Amino acid sequence: MKVKFIGGAGTVTGSKTLVESNGVRILIDCGLFQGIKPLREMNWDPLPVLPSTIDYVLLTHGHLDHCGWLPRLVSQGFNGKIYCTGPTKEITKLILLDSAKIQEEEANKANQGKYSKHEIAEPLYTVEQAEKVFPLFSVVGIGEAVSLNDSIQAVFTTAGHILGACTIAITLEDKTLVFSGDIGRNDDVLMFPPTKPKKADYVFLESTYGNRLHPHLDIKSELEKYVNHTINSGGTVIIPSFAVERAQTIMYLLWQLKQEKRIPNVPYIIDTPMGINALNIFRENPKWHKLSVEECDKVSKMFLLVSEHKETNEIILDSRPKVVIAASGMITGGRVLSYLEHYIVQPETTIIMVGYQAEGTRGRKMLDGAKEIKFFGKYYPVNAKIVEIGGLSAHGDQNDLVNWLSDLQNKPTKVFLVHGENQPADELRIKIQEKYGFNCKIPLIGQEFEL
Repeated sequence: MKVKFIGGAGTVTGSKTLVESNGVRILIDCGLFQGIKPLREMNWDPLPVLPSTIDYVLLTHGHLDHCGWLPRLVSQGFNGKIYCTGPTKEITKLILLDSAKIQEEEANKANQGKYSKHEIAEPLYTVEQAEKVFPLFSVVGIGEAVSLNDSIQAVFTTAGHILGACTIAITLEDKTLVFSGDIGRNDDVLMFPPTKPKKADYVFLESTYGNRLHPHLDIKSELEKYVNHTINSGGTVIIPSFAVERAQTIMYLLWQLKQEKRIPNVPYIIDTPMGINALNIFRENPKWHKLSVEECDKVSKMFLLVSEHKETNEIILDSRPKVVIAASGMITGGRVLSYLEHYIVQPETTIIMVGYQAEGTRGRKMLDGAKEIKFFGKYYPVNAKIVEIGGLSAHGDQNDLVNWLSDLQNKPTKVFLVHGENQPADELRIKIQEKYGFNCKIPLIGQEFEL
């Protein structure tokens, strides 16, 4: 048996781990690389194995960095089954369609504005290619043993993080391989705590926040402070947000603040078609989160739900103070760029970062104090106030990650630390070795190990 790290190693994006056993190839996640240009360029590279030779894809959850390369995989010959939970299937469909539309739009803008370095800018994949992924989905139940063949079984257990997110345990060759996916927090606003594994011979553990502890903040009070200060100054609040889970969390917190009469009566806008559709998935899957259907409906009614670009342009030109939630969360694309084009130059604007900002993304650059940001082929001065509410991440912190291993009834042969930048992964390695004595390894992209 061999495992090869094709992505999500040394970085928090592009998650792809290939397992080979007795002629069977299983790909755990199939994510898009985001962030710095060398990573983004890897999305155009072929896999080290032919996609047509991969038998199965197992998806931990529907975030772009875990599912966003599926259209390329399918267009290059993959025709096997894609196993995931029901909510993950629906979220992945939203994510892929949205990603494809954004890439088509950005390619068109680059061609019209003639700011592409290529003679003709092309999208990484099209909406038509994204739609060809959908017939390959096969939905699995929580805790249900799925037989991939006579000798390989997979079991999906809840991981918190977002709707449908799971840890996947694969049993093959008398060994159990546990892939954490992204581990949620024990005290998440919307999600239930993750399920801890009981047995594992090899663990593949994410390390996004491997060197950080989430601050013990009163998140609602922080949100209240920034909203009130900005609105009272006649400005606009822009919250770049991941469309799934984070957007709904922010909406819920703002709704609570409004109910408590702690924030003013101004327009509250969610401008992400995918985020709006994700609200429906919340309604349809009440067992996966803490909100009631009634609460989902009440939260929705507080917001102007924007789907069309025409509405976006009208809102941008409306000078009244307002609060806008728009994707994408790391400002790598999406409607939030249209708002920033107009508002980032205004000192009375506040941009609130509410999630992890990967290396090389516009969000990370802004948090690091960049004086200007490039998008749509131009540089824009950053005159807006940039703030961060760190307690809103859907990822577990160092304590959560270490604690997630605490129910193991055996000592794993090895713990591979993935989906993290090098320093967080290394600090998590030290913590795990000190607490449990587990043998930890931080793989590099392209490395292969025999198990």
